[in-house]
Amino acid sequence: MRFVKGHGTENDFVILPDADDRLELSPATVSALCDRRAGIGADGVLRVVRAKLCPEVSEQAGEAEWFMDYRNADGSVAEMCGNGTRVFARYLVDAGLAAPGEFAVATRGGLKRVRLGATGDVSVDMGRPTVLGESTATVGGRRYRGLNVSMGNPHLACLIGDPVAGLDLSLEPGYDREVYPHGVNVELVNTTGDHVVDMRVHERGSGETRSCGTGAVATAVAAAHAAGEETGTWTVHVLGGTVTVTLDEHTSHLAGPAVLVASGELPAVV
Repeated sequence: MRFVKGHGTENDFVILPDADDRLELSPATVSALCDRRAGIGADGVLRVVRAKLCPEVSEQAGEAEWFMDYRNADGSVAEMCGNGTRVFARYLVDAGLAAPGEFAVATRGGLKRVRLGATGDVSVDMGRPTVLGESTATVGGRRYRGLNVSMGNPHLACLIGDPVAGLDLSLEPGYDREVYPHGVNVELVNTTGDHVVDMRVHERGSGETRSCGTGAVATAVAAAHAAGEETGTWTVHVLGGTVTVTLDEHTSHLAGPAVLVASGELPAVV
């Protein structure tokens, strides 16, 4: 089994080329690949497969040749990953499977259009965020109110008014399981300047990660909501670097680095 390792602001992924849909990825296999001591190590797995071969996204095949089959580090299936989409697009261009410029990627969260050159940052049209009200998260015994935002996957973005550096996100935050029956990504956010925020995130199925693309967009939506705004550009500082989120009347865009760092072969599927 061939693999490539990549990351977007240190949110890292194992990329598995599988153009003809031959790999059978069990949760145990994904978990073993993502294990940082006994495997390759990653926050998730990106399987690269032709969209027309996958019934769950076959309706997108007319616009997107490639499907990003994203799995969390625990092996669970996820709808969408913003950083993963950037890394996925960089892999397609680097591997000669797509030309630099603009093209669509099929995901469980719908079509995502990406824009990138032969090198440099990658921009993703993340679609229009959906605000579903408010809820609360509990971290370290403290309860924070946040905005319930859907980016194709669920987010609870909490503006906490304090520095995020001292937070302990080693354990899954508490949340309302009636609101989020399938789990939720929780962002803890502090505004540090004009349209500038710091963010830390606990991702369902992966734990705390160095960055989260859909979470960065949800964070910008929450910051805009708190400021009484609907559009604009936000700089989001995460543990692994910096991304830029632009909100307009119709959609959202996420821009940031995507880096491929290694490639190799595994002797067998775990």
